[in-house]
Amino acid sequence: MIRMTFDRPLTNKELAQRLGKDPATTLHHVRKLVAAGFLEAMPPRAGNRGAKEIPYRSTGLSWQLDNSENAVAVGEAMLHAFLGEVADIGLENVDQSRLVVTVDPEELKQRLSSLMDELAAQPVKPDVPRVAIYLAVYPGD
Repeated sequence: MIRMTFDRPLTNKELAQRLGKDPATTLHHVRKLVAAGFLEAMPPRAGNRGAKEIPYRSTGLSWQLDNSENAVAVGEAMLHAFLGEVADIGLENVDQSRLVVTVDPEELKQRLSSLMDELAAQPVKPDVPRVAIYLAVYPGD
């Protein structure tokens, strides 16, 4: 859902159709993503037969999240979003790497953060494909 709404807002109904899911189930996930700050509701618009529809778009919230009291819930939302996206596109379309290294964790996080900030700051180019990145750093013991 986050990936789908990156460059265009979509309603719950549109998201459900694209995902092949029930709208009620999709709305449950949309609300969780809104609560976690990954999606935001746009101004309502008139849909078919004048029904009010609320489009949602990605907030662009990056992997850098604070260590607030909601950190675990936000982390779980990120992981579930990643797993859902992988399920949607198929594992054959995911380029994965796994490595255990000896490095200062804070230095690694800072270097990765700098790279992510650099990539996120680049202007969107319509002719360049979008690439999704999920990154996890955890103890290697």
